[in-house]
Amino acid sequence: MASAAVDTLFPLLLREWKDSWVQATNAPGELKCKVEQAWGEGYATAEDLIAAMDAAGVRTVLATDLLAWSYTRQERFALDMTDRIAELSRRFPGRVYGLASYDPLHIRKSLDKVAHDVREHGFKGIYLHIYGYDIGLDHRKLYPLYAMCEGLGIPVTMQIGHVLEAMPSEHGRPMQLDRIACDFPDLVLVGTHTGFPWVDEAIAVASKWPNVYLSTSAWMPRYLSPALVGFMKSRTGSEKVMFGSNGLDWARYLDDFGRLGVPPDRADLLLSGNASRVFGLGT
Repeated sequence: MASAAVDTLFPLLLREWKDSWVQATNAPGELKCKVEQAWGEGYATAEDLIAAMDAAGVRTVLATDLLAWSYTRQERFALDMTDRIAELSRRFPGRVYGLASYDPLHIRKSLDKVAHDVREHGFKGIYLHIYGYDIGLDHRKLYPLYAMCEGLGIPVTMQIGHVLEAMPSEHGRPMQLDRIACDFPDLVLVGTHTGFPWVDEAIAVASKWPNVYLSTSAWMPRYLSPALVGFMKSRTGSEKVMFGSNGLDWARYLDDFGRLGVPPDRADLLLSGNASRVFGLGT
């Protein structure tokens, strides 16, 4: 078991952000997605967050402000936490890094912001949550971002599979990563949330392309697809899958992971080694 895990997808669960998310899911036409029930009250202070990481054995989090767009109201869910993530990156070097956001409705402005967050704040990649925009992951509005990130040498992390908010899930089909990888062979892509219910699609794309990876975020290990667990235990799969919590309790997650029976050397890759290599985090 890795003694210092790297969480590759962590919504910055400071209390002000968590409260804003709950308020958004209570709006007319929205649907509570249930994950907020697992988040608890959120962390009152940044120091509380770091203390919780220390207690659970989490070395580093890749934090996102989660630019999720409401399908029904056509506005942003929750607060923009970019500045807070940048602040925590400075205060706690090596413990908190950012994943930048991208808005396909404002392409030029959003690309400028991505470049600024990467170059000035040291953000390590992008996180996309496209369902509310009603476009697929291989849509033309996202290609400018992919071209920029390929040039910058930073990964694009994106939710794949179904979505629990009141948004259409079809846009998250993992096979879309196959087309993106064809067009951007040097762009690193990380599909999160396991791709469920299209897990076999996700495994197929990750197996085919050396630049495509998967994340277990949002799923406790006991509920992972048997196909994915088998892939994680294999030589190939152990180098293509990464741990991400999506805000689930770290201690419970890591304890649950320990019960999967993954060989220790491959568990180290899944919990920290792959993330450190792919996102350039060092050791």
